[in-house]
Amino acid sequence: MDSPAEFSVEQTGQDRTAILSGDWTAVSLGDAGPRLSMVLRQAETIALDLTKIGRCDTAGAFAIVRATDGKFDPATLAAAPTIARLLALVSTASRARPVPHRRNRSFYDLLVRIGRGLTGVLGDGYETLAFFGHLLVAVGHVIVNPRRIRWAAIFSLAERAGLDAIPIVAVTTFFIGAVVGFLGADELAQFGAQVFAVELIGIAVMREFNIVITAILLAGRSASSFAAEIGAMKMNQEIDAMRIMGVDPFEALVLPRFLALLLMIPLLTFVATLAGLTGGMIVSWVVLDLSPDFFLQRMVDSVGASQFWIGMSKAPVMAVVIAGIGCRQGMEVGGDVESLGRRVTSAVVHSIFSIILIDAVFALVYMKLNI
Repeated sequence: MDSPAEFSVEQTGQDRTAILSGDWTAVSLGDAGPRLSMVLRQAETIALDLTKIGRCDTAGAFAIVRATDGKFDPATLAAAPTIARLLALVSTASRARPVPHRRNRSFYDLLVRIGRGLTGVLGDGYETLAFFGHLLVAVGHVIVNPRRIRWAAIFSLAERAGLDAIPIVAVTTFFIGAVVGFLGADELAQFGAQVFAVELIGIAVMREFNIVITAILLAGRSASSFAAEIGAMKMNQEIDAMRIMGVDPFEALVLPRFLALLLMIPLLTFVATLAGLTGGMIVSWVVLDLSPDFFLQRMVDSVGASQFWIGMSKAPVMAVVIAGIGCRQGMEVGGDVESLGRRVTSAVVHSIFSIILIDAVFALVYMKLNI
């Protein structure tokens, strides 16, 4: 058992000596350090005797050094050799100045950062290919044995990811169509071509905004939800338990989310198209005095259904990308909450970036095909 740190002052002729005793450790130090410092400050000259100290650690050595203000010579100190060496080490460390941290901004460090970034991108690409490969294996299993499909989970996810998103998709695309109508009316009025605002609204809504706005909203709702749900299960080791029980997490968790989005994103795109055209039609009626009958007839004659099918052709690709990114980020969650938050954020950011990139690729392909 540790004995408490103590000291006493003895007068020997003209000399005064502070005799330290007990264990000068972090556990038994107590207030001995401040009391020793007060005694040493009050006395002009006083010697230290450390021969009666039982044990001493860095905390006790630092208390002694701080009490004496470092004004002693460890080599001439009355102490055991081990304690004298510890005091010399602590005294030297306490007087050392902190080394300023210098950030090296050389061209070599820039190349190192670029190399690490490229390595990370390549590694992320490899993991993505492995994820989709595992998903294709799960798809093959359910094709061979359709009874493995979890219809209850698919319909439940379709309701949460699709039907529950209809109001926000409809309202957002309605105002997008209205904004396009206002811009078209304002700009085309300068050339006396207000009637062509109908074509502008139809092409913009049916070809681009219906699927892009729907996909971005699903990226915020569904991709984050998928990543959070699967990530929480990964943190609680439920996915490991599923593997132990012989259940493939890709069949039970990932595949139903893919199928749910594949089923619902065409419906949401159709709702977005109707809402966007409605918003544009109301603006054309109020601002340009174009009746709804004229708007619809010109939409059929000048725009046609081809623009709608071009927008709908992007829907399956967007569904695969959103579900894939959300589920993959969820499967990559570690064992802490910080990892979960980081992966959920990455799911939303990566999904939106991929949506914009894929839409640009589709635009280039259709431009080359003159569609």
